[in-house]
Amino acid sequence: MAEQSLSQIVSQLKSNPHLPYPEASSLLSRAKIHLLNLGALTVTPTTPAHLLPLARSLYEQGALASIRATDAPAFSRYVQQLQPFYELPPSALAPDAAERNKVTGLYLLLLLTQGRYAAFHTELESLASREGGSDEDDRYLGYPIKLERWLMEGSYDRVWNAMQRGETPSEEYGVFSEILTTQIRSEIASSSEKAYPSLPISSTKSLLFLDSEGAVVDFARHRGWSIRDGHIYFPESAESAESRDSAAQEKELSRGIIENTLGYARELETIV
Repeated sequence: MAEQSLSQIVSQLKSNPHLPYPEASSLLSRAKIHLLNLGALTVTPTTPAHLLPLARSLYEQGALASIRATDAPAFSRYVQQLQPFYELPPSALAPDAAERNKVTGLYLLLLLTQGRYAAFHTELESLASREGGSDEDDRYLGYPIKLERWLMEGSYDRVWNAMQRGETPSEEYGVFSEILTTQIRSEIASSSEKAYPSLPISSTKSLLFLDSEGAVVDFARHRGWSIRDGHIYFPESAESAESRDSAAQEKELSRGIIENTLGYARELETIV
């Protein structure tokens, strides 16, 4: 009876991805009680083998429900609960690589938006040992892998493009778009401060992918930038003689990033 109820709950969660989060959480709690009674709450040598796929599927549905509700702590807990299942040999579970890669890709994206780059690369290393591994061609795994590389390169235009053109692998990935947008704007703002003493407000609007010059003014005030005569003026930083050469190289790199991003933004406005 418990196994049948568990199976029904998993099917209900799969077929109703837009259930209100409190309702999904209630179903998940009931299902976990069934797993506990069936001795399948965790992976152990005594866990009934035929229940492993069902338990794994339940935790995957819990992870997806959590991320749709932007409950990052709950999502991370589900990911940790799933790790022992993902470490089992393929013969122990019914093959379901797509769902596994979907959850794993979302976890990589979470680490990326949190700036946890060391953990991001540790997760990639663990993926390499799995069957099917960390394949950039996979729609779910490839998305965060590409975004991380572009962010490290300063190719913010490519990250923005990937988010705006509906290239996200599923709706759950779209949850992170706003977070990434904020992150990109912060990185571009930092590069702008290093590369130029000032920029026109109109150029800054395109550069930061903002909708209006009023939004630029609000952003500038938040960053502590000065505004006068239609220009944004960045604060000057005091540099020691020892750091001058390094600062010059950093300025050149920042200028290249800004010019690339600004060029893309202008092209985008022309297309629109």
